[in-house]
Amino acid sequence: MTQNIDFRLATLGDLDSIVEMLNDDLLGSQRERYEQPLPDSYLQAFHAITNDPNNELIVACMGDEIIGVQQITFTPYLTYQGGWRATIEGVRTSSLHRGKGVGTQLIQWAICRAKDRGCHLVQLTTDKKRLDALRFYEQLGFAASHEGLKLKL
Repeated sequence: MTQNIDFRLATLGDLDSIVEMLNDDLLGSQRERYEQPLPDSYLQAFHAITNDPNNELIVACMGDEIIGVQQITFTPYLTYQGGWRATIEGVRTSSLHRGKGVGTQLIQWAICRAKDRGCHLVQLTTDKKRLDALRFYEQLGFAASHEGLKLKL
């Protein structure tokens, strides 16, 4: 397992590394645009996320190197007696560090953060084509208890 990983809120200076990680897999390379300069849409999204107190963009670092990223969104619901949920999205690990426990530490960190924020549930989705990711999340205790539906606009 990877050691000496620090977790922190992402800064604007991290955006290039984050987009590079989002782009660095088969599905991501089909929907992301990692180019210089980065498309302005990433900057706009970064500012929207970082200005929202119910969104956190978290990077995992080894020294100065960013080796992982995830976004956590905290949402209040009327269901569960007004309970809060945490949604984990955009989890990526640097290709140089995959298979070394970074993803496990990212998710465990997010679960602890959700507890700190008073959430009663942590949820996430993964593309059905990501069979390894599905197994990974199940090994961490997540269950495919619901059927998720999406509508592209």
